Amino acid sequence: MAKFDANQAADVLAMHQLVNDWAIEMDVHNGANMGALMTDDCQYVVRAQLRTSRAEVVAFYKERLASFHDGAPIHRHALVNHRVSFSGADTARIEFSLIYFSTMGSEAGTAETKPFSYADVWMDCRRESDGHWRIASFDSTPVFVRPMG
Repeated sequence: MAKFDANQAADVLAMHQLVNDWAIEMDVHNGANMGALMTDDCQYVVRAQLRTSRAEVVAFYKERLASFHDGAPIHRHALVNHRVSFSGADTARIEFSLIYFSTMGSEAGTAETKPFSYADVWMDCRRESDGHWRIASFDSTPVFVRPMG
């Protein structure tokens, strides 16, 4: 059972906002401004490869966006079942479920109604010296994945 003091409750809200900002960054900007949400030494796993710094994550999203020659697919991240556990005053893990919708690999385009995937996600967050919570690590495990095509 979760029980937080008033300061932790405020931190939980800040981390929920961080996760929602991450999703909006993915959905609206295709990761172009992702660096602002991460620590310099972020450990970030995407496409089964570990990126070990903010710079590597930013480079990944920049290259990914450039690879969409006909424009980026439409995608949306729906986030549910948030759970926060503190490991220290300035460190915590937020776990959630992610339902990912995308036109990528679908001939139906925006008429596609099936999720592309459902994943269990965890982010370790750290409050930095400026008082902001940022993503220190990110990883996920797909549970369901829609076949392409």
